[in-house]
Amino acid sequence: MAPIVAATRRPGERVTACCHTGDMQDPQVFSVRGDAELIARAGHLFRSARTEFLCATRDLRTWLRPEARDAVPERMRATGLVVDKLLSPLALIDEKTRDHLRLVRGAGARVRISGAQLPQETIIIDRRVMILAGADDPAGREYTVTTSPNLVDGVRSLFRTIWDTAADMDTYLRGEVPYPDSDARLVLEALGAGLTDESASRRLGISLRTYRRRVADLMTVLDAGSRFQAGLRAGELGLTR
Repeated sequence: MAPIVAATRRPGERVTACCHTGDMQDPQVFSVRGDAELIARAGHLFRSARTEFLCATRDLRTWLRPEARDAVPERMRATGLVVDKLLSPLALIDEKTRDHLRLVRGAGARVRISGAQLPQETIIIDRRVMILAGADDPAGREYTVTTSPNLVDGVRSLFRTIWDTAADMDTYLRGEVPYPDSDARLVLEALGAGLTDESASRRLGISLRTYRRRVADLMTVLDAGSRFQAGLRAGELGLTR
């Protein structure tokens, strides 16, 4: 998608001016393709966060480049930046990601878990800039960056509404809300193999009722409306490899 910008300015230059001067009279929207281009065009936005960094995402796989992933914790330690992360149960997919979230919280971030339908990833910086991440793509994920006050304020209000009803990560983990454990991969493999429920339960050595309950739990965590969709989502997350 072509950048929507004034013909006399490069998009990155204008967004920089908006962020550092507070000039929101001429908000811009532009899109980039892939992590490398995002860092080149908008990486300074992560490093310049001053007061508030909000992030809503389904999982932790959007940001692969350390330049983006590490910039905010560094700013948080240096400036007291407020960081709120709103995540789906997919973020708790394994112990490694849970350990990462505990480290993030140890650095001062607040982490909450919500069963609401969350975007691939949305980031709002200092109430002035918003970055929207598209779905993963072989050609590179598309990111849209905007400084439109109406867009930023509207999405921020929605973020806060969901945040207020979400559970603290520790509270969520102590509750009875299911999240994938070490047995989840075996259930997903059985689904991927096309086994009937009866055959799968016998293979796993569990009752038919227990197997079906675990399938239902996985569909909830994977935000899937069908077993087929659950299999696709598990593949995206690398759970079946």
